[in-house]
Amino acid sequence: MKKLLMATAAVALTAGGALAEEVKIGISLGFTGPLESMSPGMASGAELAMKEVSDSGKLLGGDTVVSDRGDSTCIDAAAATATVERLITADGVKGIVGGMCSGETTASLQNAAMPHGMVMISPSATSPALSTLDDNGLFFRTAPSDARQGEVMADEILERGIKSVALTYTNNDYGKGLADSFAAAYEAKGGKVTINSAHDDGKADYAAEVGALAAAGGDALVIAGYVDQGGSGILRGALDTGAFSTFVFPDGMVGKTLEDNFGKEIDGSFGQYPASEGEGHDKYMALATAAGYDGSSTYSAEAYDAAALIMLAMQAAGSTDPNVYKAKVMDVANGPGEKIYPGDLAKALELIKDGKPVDYDGATSVTLICNGEAAGTFREIDIKDGKIETVKYR
Repeated sequence: MKKLLMATAAVALTAGGALAEEVKIGISLGFTGPLESMSPGMASGAELAMKEVSDSGKLLGGDTVVSDRGDSTCIDAAAATATVERLITADGVKGIVGGMCSGETTASLQNAAMPHGMVMISPSATSPALSTLDDNGLFFRTAPSDARQGEVMADEILERGIKSVALTYTNNDYGKGLADSFAAAYEAKGGKVTINSAHDDGKADYAAEVGALAAAGGDALVIAGYVDQGGSGILRGALDTGAFSTFVFPDGMVGKTLEDNFGKEIDGSFGQYPASEGEGHDKYMALATAAGYDGSSTYSAEAYDAAALIMLAMQAAGSTDPNVYKAKVMDVANGPGEKIYPGDLAKALELIKDGKPVDYDGATSVTLICNGEAAGTFREIDIKDGKIETVKYR
């Protein structure tokens, strides 16, 4: 009996003297829908951070972290809300990496996360409308607002000598927000938008939309859409009819699907998406390669950072309660303190435990500004020989 009691005590006690727990973190992404090709890389990024923390044994009382995936569909607000509700009430997650697309993120935040006091950190919801949403301090994002992307895209296009563009956007919060931000920035800098028109996803034929864009004309076509949905439909129609030969691709259109489905047909086109360079980026890429996935896939690094921020905030607060640790997210993201990069999460947990501040730079040079959103840098890309190539970072 004495041996049994000693063994039980040894299992129960940790270095912190508390019972170790299994902490669930939800991942709400569009595993089906218009960006389904991006979701696996994003989920892998978030889960890499979770494994790093679990393997360290340094979170709180030696807690382990497990992921709990849910399909937001990216475009169905009701489905996304139901997914987040299930993650919280049935599965008992303590934080959520997500949502993925802006509209469903807004819906699931307002209808599920906020009523339950749940922290959500999105790696990819970029609508400017989220900047002013009253979120009770529960929502953050590691991708910059499309107000910033619109400015960057306008500069890119003008620097290439393109003075007029036709513009089409997916008919939702993401598409309209980005289109409006870009059009305002581009025209303020001297460019001309010949047409600014929405397209719906899920259509078999985009001949009418392409016809209207062609009639308006322009030196290039900006497609603020989804690479696994209507954006590619517009692109295929424009190529087949010869309506445009140069295309501009913002974040929702940049992915391996673009290379696989269009290849050299779109040589000479270009675009951008949130990404950074430097020590954090390089370390993340090495970790992702060792883990067996492509760390350069869109928003994968941002997902790693979203998960890392949740766990470091828990450590700083000494609690997995979202209503407690939400107040620490900005602290661990912005320092002051020792710079923390991918692969350094064990060190960060130890520093925080010892009462020392950290400055989480992460994979994407994380700095959170007002309203908990990323300041952000962008990777400018060209399509050459059917492949996406980096031009520079902005």
